Amino acid sequence: MFFWRMIGRALRRQVSKRLMIAVTILLGSSLATSMFAVMLDVSDKVQAELGSFGANIQVLPQGASIVSDMYEVDSGASAGSIREDELPNLKTIFWAYNIEDFAPFLDTTAAVDGVDVPVVGTWFDQELTTATGETLSTGITNLRSWWAITGSWAQAPDEVMAGSRLASQLGWEPGDRVTLGTGNAQVEVTVTGVFQSGSDEDNQLFVPLAVAQQLADRPGEVGSIEVRAITTPDNDLAERAARDPSTLSADEWETWYCTAYVSSIAYQIEEAMTNVAAKPVRQVADTEGVILNKTQLIMSVVAIFAMVAASLGIANLVTASVMERSKEVGLMKALGARNKSIVGLILTETLVVALIGGVAGFGVGIGLAQLVGRLVFGSGITIRPIVPPLMALVILLTVVIGCLPAMRYLLRLRPAQVLHGR
Repeated sequence: MFFWRMIGRALRRQVSKRLMIAVTILLGSSLATSMFAVMLDVSDKVQAELGSFGANIQVLPQGASIVSDMYEVDSGASAGSIREDELPNLKTIFWAYNIEDFAPFLDTTAAVDGVDVPVVGTWFDQELTTATGETLSTGITNLRSWWAITGSWAQAPDEVMAGSRLASQLGWEPGDRVTLGTGNAQVEVTVTGVFQSGSDEDNQLFVPLAVAQQLADRPGEVGSIEVRAITTPDNDLAERAARDPSTLSADEWETWYCTAYVSSIAYQIEEAMTNVAAKPVRQVADTEGVILNKTQLIMSVVAIFAMVAASLGIANLVTASVMERSKEVGLMKALGARNKSIVGLILTETLVVALIGGVAGFGVGIGLAQLVGRLVFGSGITIRPIVPPLMALVILLTVVIGCLPAMRYLLRLRPAQVLHGR
């Protein structure tokens, strides 16, 4: 009780310096809290933003994949096919919940008024029930969310979407009825939308997968699959596994398999389907990893600098406070107080003040994180459970490091000298 009475009396003195220490901790901890909160949640935010760039895994028949790897070109449909009835297996792998969207594709060619038109069969917005009973909606509506569309997305089995250059060439407008013909079938469809993608897709006609299968006489077959998955940025382990998983030790293999690397998800897709090769779309996957790593590095540096600045501020304020109390400290030493007791007293005083500033700074930091989330990502930041204990540890270390110069002064203080005014 005597110790805490001394703390209470000490806190009632030098109010301005106590207030400055609390404000210093408040500013540093608020900035650090917001940076750590955003950094820990930025992965999901950036993943969601980069999701608009499309799929990060492409699944091909094994034969098509070999041709693609050998000649570094997109393979043709003649190199094999994927079974359409195995598509729900994508949601049965270990990282099923990380697979956000996927869509099958089947390329063929059809004649329209004597003109050969590149036709791509796909799912626009397909309702699907997996083997586990889960119902989901998937297709290119999400995978091609950046398309600029005149008209609307295709929904019905006889509705299609035309690329802008193809529609301009053939004079198509949304609502037009056209007849697609091959040696296998004649199908009449409605163009519901004209899209502009900025790629070769602008020359293609996207139709429901069943229509393309009918035109190509390939029932139940798919030429390729695009998969959009939430992944973890690659590290050395992931890069080694991507080259050859058999080179990993048992522990490394388990770690890699149970981490959402793009290569481990691709590997599990190959396990779940028959005769397919799943390849990461490196341009997208690498971009995600680079952006995430740089973003997290910048936020970590800002948070560290904020706490270093707070520590320097505390060092100056606490040292000045202790120097003003030199005679009091000298008298305590002359009466028999030990160094550790005096150090404990000063450190406790500072920690109590830092606790008040830290709690206030944590609240301000949470609010600042939400503001950053709204301004940058258009949604709030999810505060991870690790943030409060992490900030408590950071604030404790900041205060202890900031008090070191004052502690060093206290240990060197000679009672006889200060009591004699020297």
